[in-house]
Amino acid sequence: MSTMTLFHSPASPFVRKVMVLLHETGQTDRVALHEVQLTPVAPSAAVVADNPAGKIPALRLADGSVLHDSRVILDYLDNQHVGEPLIPAGSARWRRLTLASLADAILDAAVLLRYETFLRPEDKRWDAWTAGQQDKIERALAYFERDCLAEIDSRFDVAAIGLACALGYLDLRQPQLGWRERFPGLAGWYADVAQRPSMQATQPK
Repeated sequence: MSTMTLFHSPASPFVRKVMVLLHETGQTDRVALHEVQLTPVAPSAAVVADNPAGKIPALRLADGSVLHDSRVILDYLDNQHVGEPLIPAGSARWRRLTLASLADAILDAAVLLRYETFLRPEDKRWDAWTAGQQDKIERALAYFERDCLAEIDSRFDVAAIGLACALGYLDLRQPQLGWRERFPGLAGWYADVAQRPSMQATQPK
């Protein structure tokens, strides 16, 4: 029985992180999905009623209170199941959350690129700003490729979920970046994790 409601859009990579965790922890039946369509210039009234930032995902709990920001929601949901935590305790927590934050930085830059190239009128686009967002993505991917492959491959937790959703979003919205050619280690890792049932079930159409 659903006791929570997730305001979502299937194409949102931040929503996908939450959905992947729900699948990985066996909590999908506890959450009803409420689809909304919104942009920075066209917010959803249903979302802003409880989340002034107007962003998704937003999770309405059984008591009517609302959590927002995917990192907050992931932390909450990870405390609602009895299996192995996907956000570890102790000293490992800070390292894995830092890697998850870096994956979010890729998503932030990729979403901003999407807005710049899809929503902004062509005569108002700023090429140097676009290049700056692409550079952020490149630097983050290079760090994961060079320094973090073994860590990310060690377990499918909050950091790996974030990175997998980031790479999936690059495929969906920024295919011109061609990240696989420059980061073969990440490409091989992603080819494997993309076959997980949780990733298959949340693949944007």
